[in-house]
Order: sequence, then structure tokens, then C-alpha cells
Amino acid sequence: MLLQLIVSSVQWQVDRKYSPSLFAIPHLLANSSAAEPSFKEDIDACKVAISSFALSERHIVVGCGTVSLDYLAKVASFPQPDEKIRAIDSQVQGGGNVGNALTAGARLGLKPRLISKVGNDASGNRIIAELEAAGVDTSYVVIADGGNSPFTYVIVDQEKNTRTCIHTPGQPLMEPNELSSSTITALLSGAKLVYFDGRLTDTALLIANEASQQKLPILVDAERKRDHLDELLTFANYIVASAKFPQAWTGSSSLASALLSMAIRLEKLTFLIVTLGSSGCVMLEKLDYGNSDHNEVMDVNLLLKSLQKEATQSNHRHPVVLSSKVGKLTLTSPGGGFTEKFVYGRLLLGMAESIPPEELVDTTGAGDAFIGAIIYSICVGLPPEKMLPLGAVVAGANCRALGARDGLPLRDDARVCAFL
Repeated sequence: MLLQLIVSSVQWQVDRKYSPSLFAIPHLLANSSAAEPSFKEDIDACKVAISSFALSERHIVVGCGTVSLDYLAKVASFPQPDEKIRAIDSQVQGGGNVGNALTAGARLGLKPRLISKVGNDASGNRIIAELEAAGVDTSYVVIADGGNSPFTYVIVDQEKNTRTCIHTPGQPLMEPNELSSSTITALLSGAKLVYFDGRLTDTALLIANEASQQKLPILVDAERKRDHLDELLTFANYIVASAKFPQAWTGSSSLASALLSMAIRLEKLTFLIVTLGSSGCVMLEKLDYGNSDHNEVMDVNLLLKSLQKEATQSNHRHPVVLSSKVGKLTLTSPGGGFTEKFVYGRLLLGMAESIPPEELVDTTGAGDAFIGAIIYSICVGLPPEKMLPLGAVVAGANCRALGARDGLPLRDDARVCAFL
């Protein structure tokens, strides 16, 4: 009976092109009696049903940036100068922002294509093999004869739950002239979204220009200031930024005012998310003003403080989203009143998953995992109220394993399927 209900629900949604609403199915499971003799069999059959429908709905996404081979060592505490210590655990696996994010997206059901560059060496071969095994199309990756592939040493400090990355770029560096116009056309064919991790910016600008002309949505990872990143951001419809980037880029005195400044400056922007680690994330969502009745003028600094206060008083076990009202977001001027420039939209505060200390292994790649979930959410049209918790859960799952990819959940994972 349960399986019939699930399959009927899936078929009804697919027939009406509501496939993003598959997140409703696990609620049927959760509300069903575990005493049913065939309950476990129905769950397993449900996963097969979800997977079969998902395959016909896989969206192509393109990612451009750096991939690498990560050499991870987990230690009891970070070594002192000139100290010799032993690793508690170690791992060698593929890494790099774009590779990690696309792997996360592939596990959620996307069909990623990668543009990057590696050397024709053992490390490069391993990087490519891991990505292909994860479902990432690497046929557009440039292979440098005689070059060396990027690699990163990662020290994971168990005592302070931090990771330190020491990166060595690959050689020779990727040049835009290594991509023909026909290659870029084929790369973008059928794509639902294009993602840039903020590296290889000369090449990224070439691809972004063509993607923009084709009116493809663009997401940019703004981790830190880099050469030509300013120009790349002008193409962005979506930005996921590190905690320090908005203020460093704008010179604003607060995070909220920096978000507002970026939203005003970057005209194509639909939303901007700032990741804050265990404190969750903040999103500024721009909305179409139109003839809306929501004309209240609101100070973004006060809005964010209000959301943060509400978050500290909440008692939610799982990631949730708190939202401000929709209205004109602006700043209070020094003399009182509001400044003239505003953005019509709302602020949202997404809570992170609370991970028990005994389950937290490594935060390497948590931001990339989050971005992978955001990419998926954009492709299937999830609202922020589903998007941000999905990102939190995917990032949280990744923190339960060593390295940037081993903990990434599959789409039938019980922790994430409620949001898909």
C-alpha cells in the first residue's frame, strides 16, 4: 500500500512537471507506521522509484576552475615549529573547489561537465578517474603534456576542528587560447547553469561571456579577492561568498551593509549567500519590485541583528531558515532617515546543522559541498526555504568523513532526500 502511494505521488508530480517536489515523498515514509511488515521493502522500492524518475530529470551543469589531488593528514593538534608528530588518519583523494562542488552535484542527480587543466602525470590520471567515477564529464579537461597536476597538503587539526591547506598550482597554467570557440559551444550546449570557482579567471571570463550571451544563469564562488574576479562577478546571477569576502570587496563596515552594497553594484544578481561555518549562512534575495504592496523601508543591519537574535532563541534540532519581511532594503543615514539607494527583497538566515563533537571529522570541502547543493537547488527550482537547509545538510554530511568528497551524500540518502 505504501509503495503504491509513493509511486502514485511520484508519477503525479512527474506528469505535471513537478519533479522538484520529490522532497514530499520522504514525509510519506516518516508518517507511515513502521509496524507494517513490508515497510523496509517499501522504503527500498521507494529509493529505486526516486532514482528512476530522477535519471530522466538530470540537468547538465558546467563547472570551471581548479582541481587537485589532496594529501590529507589528521593530527591530534597542529604541530609546533620544528616538531615531529604522527598522523591519526591519512587519505589521498581528489580535491579542488570546482571538482568537489560538481561531485556533490552529481551525487544529488545532476550531470556535471568540467573545464579545468591537469598534467599528463599519475596525479592527473587519478584526479580524472575519480571525477569520472563520480559521474562528472571530464572530456573538456585540458591535459598538459609534460606538465604537473595541482596538489594540496591538508593538515586536519582534531583539537581545534580546523584544516590548513598548502596548495601547489599545476604547471603550465591554463590559458584561454587553449579553448576553441567550438569547444566552448559544445561545453555549454544544453547546460542549465554555469559555475565558476573564482580561479582560472582569464578562461572563466571567456566562458562567462559566451554563457551570458546565451542567457545561461551563472554562479560564482567568491572566496577571496583574485585577479579579474571583479569582472567575473559582473556576470553573476548568483554568488556564494566566504564570510570575509563581502566586507573585503566593498570596504563596508558590517556584513549586512556589504551585502547591500554588492546587491546594488551587481545588477544581474538574483541572490547572494555568505557562508559562516557553524553559524550557518546569510542570504540577500533580490525580488522583482513590480507593483508590489510591500513598500516598507528596512535597515539591513537591524534586520540581520533581528534574525540573529531570533536564531539564538530558537530550539530547532535541524537546519531551518528565518526570513525577514519583503521590502526596500537600505541603510540608515548618519543624520537619521534612510539612504536613497535600496534593493527590493529580503534577508534570510540559514542555520547550520548541529554536528555532535564525536561525529565531526573534517571540515575540508564543506563550503564546496554547500555550493554543490545550491547548484542543484537552482537547477530544480527549490525556494530558499528548501535550498539553504539542503546545503546545510549536505555540508554537514561531508564533515563526517576525512577529505572533501568521501562524506558527500547520494540523493537517496535519508538525510537529504526530504529536500530534493
